[in-house]
Amino acid sequence: MKNKKNMSVPLLCSVSLFSVAVFLWMFGVYGIGSLGQSYMIEWQILSMCGTDWNLPIIIDYISVIFSCFVCLISGSVSLFSVSYMEEEVFMRRFMLLIMAFVGSMNLLIFVPSLITILLGWDGLGIVSFALVIYYQNKKSLAAGMLTVLANRIGDALLILSICFLVNWGEWRIGYGMTGDYSLLICFLVIVGAMTKSAQIPFSAWLPAAMAAPTPVSALVHSSTLVTAGVYLVIRFYSTLVEAQEVLWFLSKVGALTLLMAGLSACFEVDLKKIIALSTLSQLGLMMFTVGIGFPIIAVFHLFTHALFKALLFLCAGSIIHSTMDTQDGRILGSLSNLLPFSSSCLVLSSVALCGMPFLSGFYSKDLILEGVFNSSNGSLEVFVMLMGAGLSLVYSLRILLMGVFGQSFSGGLFTYEVESGYVVSSIITLSLGAVMGGWLLQSVWVSVNGFSLVGVFGKTVISVVTFLGLLYSFIDFVSKKAFKEKSFSKLGRFMSSMWFMNMVSGSFLAGIGLKWGSLMHLHLDLGWMEVLGGQGVFKVMEKGVDLSYSLQSGSLLTYIRVFLILLVLFLLSVKW
Repeated sequence: MKNKKNMSVPLLCSVSLFSVAVFLWMFGVYGIGSLGQSYMIEWQILSMCGTDWNLPIIIDYISVIFSCFVCLISGSVSLFSVSYMEEEVFMRRFMLLIMAFVGSMNLLIFVPSLITILLGWDGLGIVSFALVIYYQNKKSLAAGMLTVLANRIGDALLILSICFLVNWGEWRIGYGMTGDYSLLICFLVIVGAMTKSAQIPFSAWLPAAMAAPTPVSALVHSSTLVTAGVYLVIRFYSTLVEAQEVLWFLSKVGALTLLMAGLSACFEVDLKKIIALSTLSQLGLMMFTVGIGFPIIAVFHLFTHALFKALLFLCAGSIIHSTMDTQDGRILGSLSNLLPFSSSCLVLSSVALCGMPFLSGFYSKDLILEGVFNSSNGSLEVFVMLMGAGLSLVYSLRILLMGVFGQSFSGGLFTYEVESGYVVSSIITLSLGAVMGGWLLQSVWVSVNGFSLVGVFGKTVISVVTFLGLLYSFIDFVSKKAFKEKSFSKLGRFMSSMWFMNMVSGSFLAGIGLKWGSLMHLHLDLGWMEVLGGQGVFKVMEKGVDLSYSLQSGSLLTYIRVFLILLVLFLLSVKW
């Protein structure tokens, strides 16, 4: 192991984060769970113009368990980085960014004030930009620019919502507030959360951000950064209930994102991008669940999804690292014999993503599907949601067929490495969470303990949707035979391009936005704003100083000219 001195930093960070996670779990379950109460600590910083500037801290089930999972996943990622980033020279800088990200996420979790949330929100955006461009090549710089531009839109919308909240004199988001601008504020918060959670039409940045190192993808783009938007919507739900139009809009956007990402994942060939698109699909499912009125089930699915999706990313990272940075699914294959531990855990996380009974994903996914049947939604929306949920097994099975059970087209055996003990330890930790996390949460969380009552038909449909992806090979074979290869390739191109979301959001932000910025800089900053602005004022003052110097030169001829000019002006003014 190289750089042993640098490797002590991620080890220390992982031990610290694991200790905090254990403390929060014990405190959350036995401290808050035994009493069944929530606490809010508030410090008044300033009172001005009839508005109190307070720093509230909320301690309840959601915040404590979410922070516990963030620390658990961050500790596993730090332990995984010991082996994955062993060649990294600036290891301390990398771990400093990881810890800054964890601090920003906890600030967003525990503080239910929109102003203070903006600090954690901006911190997440800045640190994620630094992590995405960490490799500093052309691809990572383009992905980082797209990420930061998409997040800036959400920041601007949140700042606008804060400005309108001045009418209420309150920035805490845990209470239902109605009055002037309530619909506009709810819409601004929803669209701002959609940018962070990569909903349509802001979906292009999440697959592009896979240019970051795999530990960053496991932490940032699976369970923390992208779920910040969902968490904000859930915290703001008591106000959103008063604006049913906004919830209707959120459910439609979530259903479309769920369907788009699921179909795109079925045609993608890059291993990390398939997992990123599955994350995007699950984010759409969470937004849809909030939109139809089940925020508690949505946050329950957020927690379980964080566990098995981080495990999925770490297993994929172990495979990529052991196969000399190979992540093309057309090359990978037969990894069950070469990397048995990583492959088996990849199968476990994929099965949990599908909703296999009695794993973590089953508890929350089954609750969501039952909630859809009990809600008063249209049949088309229910069909889209069921189809998107069924696609989860399709792309999960596709990952396994490409990486684990398929035929290998790569080089010889000498290009493979063996998993290190640090990688195995981090994967085992998250594997326990993927197996037992849903059961533990449901056993200690009263609000999600139990199932809704649906009929026999509803349960049958849920079971069919859960296992619908088993027909993937048959559907794939029939579709290629039924359609011409040319038309099928066009359909595949449309699906794999995320319904051309890269052109809608990515090209608009990175292309048209930057082009307009350069044009504005050329015609405004260097044009009339420069003439009437700083340089213009400077030239006017320069000419005025020159005139003053010439008037005070001490020449008798100059004084006579000035006297005559003033005399003419005086006579003209008297005449008028």
